[in-house]
Amino acid sequence: MSVPGSDIRRDRLLFLDIARTIALFGMIVFHLFRDLEVFGMIAQGTTLNDGWAIFARAIAGSFLFLSGVSLVLAHARGFRGKAWLWRFVLISGAACLVTVTTYVAFPSQYVFFGILHALAVASLLGVPFLFAPVWASFIGAAVILIASATVGRAVFASPWMAWTGLGMEVRASMDFIPIVPWLAPFFLGIVVARIADPKSLEPKWPRRFPAQAMAWPGRHSLAVYLLHQPVLLTLTWAASTVVQ
Repeated sequence: MSVPGSDIRRDRLLFLDIARTIALFGMIVFHLFRDLEVFGMIAQGTTLNDGWAIFARAIAGSFLFLSGVSLVLAHARGFRGKAWLWRFVLISGAACLVTVTTYVAFPSQYVFFGILHALAVASLLGVPFLFAPVWASFIGAAVILIASATVGRAVFASPWMAWTGLGMEVRASMDFIPIVPWLAPFFLGIVVARIADPKSLEPKWPRRFPAQAMAWPGRHSLAVYLLHQPVLLTLTWAASTVVQ
C-alpha cells in the first residue's frame, strides 16, 4: 500500500495508482459481502466458497506484489532511509490500530496478523533485497512457495508463531495474511520492478480526469483501508435493522 513518504510525488506512476485502486475496490466488495454475512443478510459461509476464496487471495497477492514494485521505485535513486522509516512506522502503527480495534469489537476473531502486518514485515525484510542481485529475490519467492507447498503449517507448535504461516495452531481471525506464502508475491514484485523498469510501462495517457480520479484512491490506499470497514459495517448494520 502506498502511504505518505513512500515515494517522490513526481515519480508516481499513474498505472500503479490505478492498479491499487482496482485492488482496493476488490477488497471493499469482498468485505461488503463478509459484513453482510456478519449481520445475517446473506447465508453464512458465502465468502468461504472456492470462488470467493480465490478472489480474496488475488486481492491480498496484488497488494503485496504492488508493494514490492513500489519499494523498488521509491528507492531507485538510492535508499532513502527517512522516507522508508516513516512508511514503516506508519504502516506498523496502522496495523496495531487494526489489532486493537478488532480486539475490542470482535475479540473472538480479532486481526492479529492481517494485510497491514504482512506489509510492514515485508517492507522490513525487503530492504536487503534492494541491494542484493535480482535473482536473490526470485529465490526468496521460490523458497517461500516451496515451504508453503511442502511443510505448510507443520513447523511451529506454538500459536504465537502462527504469523509465520508455518504454525500448526491458528486462531480464528477476520483477516490472516501470514509470511508464508504471502511474502512470495512481494518478492516477485521486487523482481519484476528490477527486471522491467515500471516507468517504461507507463501508458502515454493524459494526466487529468478521469485517469486522475481513478488513481486518487490508490494514492491514499492506507486511509481508504482504515476507513472503509467502519463505513461498511455502519451501513450494513443500518440495512440489517431496516430489513429485520
